Amino acid sequence: MNKIIIIFFLLFAIKIEAQEIKLLTLKDAIIYALDNKSEAKKSKLKVENSTYQIQEARSRALPQIFANGSLTYNPVLQTTVIDGDYFGQPGTMIEASFGQKWSTGAGIILTQNLFDQSIFIGLKAAKTTREFYQINDQLTKEQVIERVANNYYQVYVLRQRLILVENNLKTTTKVRDIVKGQFENGLAKKIDLDRMNVNISNISTQKQQVINAVQLQENTLKFYMGMQIDTQINIPEFEFEIKPTVLTNDLNKTNRSEYLLLKKQEELLGLQKKSIISEFYPTLSLSANYNYIGQGSELPWGANSDDDVYWSNFSSIGLNLKIPIFSGFRTRAKVKQADVQLRSIKEDVKNTQLLLDLEYKNATTQIENSVITLQNQKENMALADEILKNINNNYVLGLASLTDLLDAENAYTTAQNNYTAAILDYKLAEIQLIKSKGELNTLIN
Repeated sequence: MNKIIIIFFLLFAIKIEAQEIKLLTLKDAIIYALDNKSEAKKSKLKVENSTYQIQEARSRALPQIFANGSLTYNPVLQTTVIDGDYFGQPGTMIEASFGQKWSTGAGIILTQNLFDQSIFIGLKAAKTTREFYQINDQLTKEQVIERVANNYYQVYVLRQRLILVENNLKTTTKVRDIVKGQFENGLAKKIDLDRMNVNISNISTQKQQVINAVQLQENTLKFYMGMQIDTQINIPEFEFEIKPTVLTNDLNKTNRSEYLLLKKQEELLGLQKKSIISEFYPTLSLSANYNYIGQGSELPWGANSDDDVYWSNFSSIGLNLKIPIFSGFRTRAKVKQADVQLRSIKEDVKNTQLLLDLEYKNATTQIENSVITLQNQKENMALADEILKNINNNYVLGLASLTDLLDAENAYTTAQNNYTAAILDYKLAEIQLIKSKGELNTLIN
């Protein structure tokens, strides 16, 4: 029995430890996502793979050496008919069988490209491809950072909204209790108490909806972080502080990953065009081989001339020159296609430059409007709070109606929700502004 109790407490302790709440700052969330999210991991693997692509391209410029071997058995040798004049037997035909029943050989072959323009271009293209994947890795990181930051702030706002709903429920419950006491003492009507109960029921329903929204948004954040869904997280208050944003006009579009990626693609397409043009160039290579062959009426392995098996060797060294003359205009057509692709991506570059300008302009406009809205909503919430306190005091003194009190409560709740929504809009606009300046990495510095 004691063992069972001990095991129970151990399992309970493990469960409590597993449910330990993790304090999660925005920086922590982003770093966790960059280390665990599959998109970030895959982009790193592409960079790693580009190293092997360079090695593959370099291998074409290095000597290629391989060995070969063969064993052949000829059950029936082919007979060739020869004019007897060649053997001093004019007017006759001689049937002769050439070759041996058994033959085996082994050799080694070396080839070395001496001049092939496509090899050098291919090596440069492989290095450029590595640079492309490095930029793509940076772009992927920025996309992960943006998604995590947006969802992080949305979780916080929903949690703040839940706090507001809970406070509103407590306040309304206190008022309901006052109305209930008045009703029991004959100072209030039953309809007033019913209205308060309906109001509490509506707020309770709203609270449950917000709780559900918080859970869904937290799950979404954990997904974008690559975190286990059942992990408990806590977002500290200071992460939502509003800091002044300095707006400048010194936008540098050339440091944006989207732009750099397109320029690197343009460079790759230029190398692809050069690689196709290289098909017009001649190629020169060196080849050498050495072979050892054995033939006889018996299996040559382990046999010699005493067994009617004869061994010999041969080798050769040569230069191979290949000069393209006519390919049916195939190469020229491929060059034209590559040129069209180059012109197309140049248009993409121009369009991206305009898009980056648009993003920055919209982000600055949004941040300016968000600052104004935030200030207005903050003042509006303070005013609604003051009105609610005054009407609540007047209601207790019998100087205000229940309708006035409920309207004031609804106005204050609306003002609170508008203020938290304004904070979220500001933080999301701040993320877009940081992104438009190409500075998302500053969120983890």
